[in-house]
Amino acid sequence: MKEVLTSIGMNALLVLQVALVVIGAFVAERIIRKLLRKVYLRSNQGYEDRTRYRFLRNATRFIVTLLAGASIIYIVPSFKHLAVTLFAGAGILVAILGLATQRAFSNIISGIFIVGFKPFRVGDVIKVGAIDSGVVEDITLRHTVIVTFENRRVIIPNAVISDDVIVNSSITDEATCEFVEVRVSYESDLDRAMAILQEACAAHPDCIDKRTQDEEKRGQHKVIVRVVRLDESAVVLRAYAWAKEPAIARMMHYDLNRTIKLQFDQEGIIIPYPQRTVHMKATPSQP
Repeated sequence: MKEVLTSIGMNALLVLQVALVVIGAFVAERIIRKLLRKVYLRSNQGYEDRTRYRFLRNATRFIVTLLAGASIIYIVPSFKHLAVTLFAGAGILVAILGLATQRAFSNIISGIFIVGFKPFRVGDVIKVGAIDSGVVEDITLRHTVIVTFENRRVIIPNAVISDDVIVNSSITDEATCEFVEVRVSYESDLDRAMAILQEACAAHPDCIDKRTQDEEKRGQHKVIVRVVRLDESAVVLRAYAWAKEPAIARMMHYDLNRTIKLQFDQEGIIIPYPQRTVHMKATPSQP
């Protein structure tokens, strides 16, 4: 009977210790997160501060959970014995775990490098490789979350991002030069088509003036229009219209497509269809 009571007491003590570890980990994680949030709220809350706050918040949760799990394994004798047996006797299992964690540690190190060297920050508009452009929503120890303009979340491992080409539209200046290209026929009035394109872009409320003082003094127009290519069946015109950020630039482009098409129709400017001339060679008749 005494042994049974002793065993029950030991089990109750283990349960109490495990419960204290879990509660302590939960409280510690909450306290650290609140401290991080206080520091973040006292900062200017720019992109860099937001990036550090998100990364440290996610890292805190991971580290506290890892330490709590290790503590529980150390406290409970059966867990501790099982862990020692697995890591000491199962060489194949250790090798498998090593290969599995190699990629995880690669993602963690890449995440630290991203936060340290800042190729992009939370809130930046970026494009990674062939993935559509989007806004960086979060950076964790393992991955980065990008929200595309279709409101789809793309989750990319940090190691993949570190090895790919990143196009950042916000890191220094969010102002974006949008290329508005149209094709007009060779028979259309080229100067009038360029004037319509220029006036339509300049009149859009989201088009901003990026000219320097010297350019204004020289009389350079707010929107530059150039003939960029002579195709087989059309002249390609390009307007360089500026907007204050990439998302606004894209919406401005959509609006201008409609405006330019309607004004071209009114002015008789033709946007040509692709044309092909096919020559048919007659086959001599058989005798």
